Amino acid sequence: MSSVMSDAKKKAPVMKILDAQDKELMAVRKLERDGDNLVIRGKIFGAMPMVAKVTPAEARAALKLLDAKTIWLLLTLLFRKGG
Repeated sequence: MSSVMSDAKKKAPVMKILDAQDKELMAVRKLERDGDNLVIRGKIFGAMPMVAKVTPAEARAALKLLDAKTIWLLLTLLFRKGG
């Protein structure tokens, strides 16, 4: 049993981004800082490695896309039940 638990602990966390049919579009393996930018590392469609960069200007542009309901969802998402 401890072997199973130690294997589970060794797995790196992954955030999956799903499409409208709940199929995996991207598996995000790492979020990291590179200077003033956010770097997102992962795989698209489970096979193609990808590195994306979010600059401060793009982060500000993303905030303009949010309304009050979506901001509330983002703030409470970690505390909601779901798969």
